[in-house]
Amino acid sequence: MKIYCTRPGCLGADRNNFTDLDDQMTLKTVQQKFCSTCGMPLILDGRYLPERLLGQGGFGTAYLAKDRRSPTLKYCVVKQFKPSFDLNSQQLATAQILFEREAHVLEQLGNKHLQIPDLFAYFPLEAPGWRTSKPEQFFYIVQEYINGENLEAELNSKGQFSETEVREVLQEVLKILEFVHDNDVIHRDIKPSNIMRDRQGILHLLDFGAVKQV
Repeated sequence: MKIYCTRPGCLGADRNNFTDLDDQMTLKTVQQKFCSTCGMPLILDGRYLPERLLGQGGFGTAYLAKDRRSPTLKYCVVKQFKPSFDLNSQQLATAQILFEREAHVLEQLGNKHLQIPDLFAYFPLEAPGWRTSKPEQFFYIVQEYINGENLEAELNSKGQFSETEVREVLQEVLKILEFVHDNDVIHRDIKPSNIMRDRQGILHLLDFGAVKQV
């Protein structure tokens, strides 16, 4: 089994292959595995196994992961707080507040609406420094994985939507936003890449990283 390293800048992030984890008993009971390149703990919060990189945003990096405590190794999304290196201390503190706010909002909304991802976990991780003696602190959100294609990818593959398709998207997304606003939350980042259509054709609103509570 391969486990993807989540340390920013690790040169061997995708090179960690553990044949012993192909055994289900070992997979369920092993305490920890470490990156062969940078020494980063790979099993997050004792259960989440990052598999591959999904994408990067302004303050976070998202990974597709498996939950080893799930009987079926259920997929989830692990999002790591990863601000830009050029932020000053005040900007860094603000970015961390926004990341924590995203977790709170997902917990508040996701478990109440089928078209908003559920929050599974929010936790810190302290790891030995890489190329430095100083320990490094990381923060993670774990949320529901929506298996599908976002509207930006749809536009790139099929071209412009018809008027009927645009209306259908707006009608469905506006219903989600009505629920969000009724809970005193503003998304602030509505765009095609943040709207996911699942395999059943249902739209989901993603990425609450810029959210504002009012």
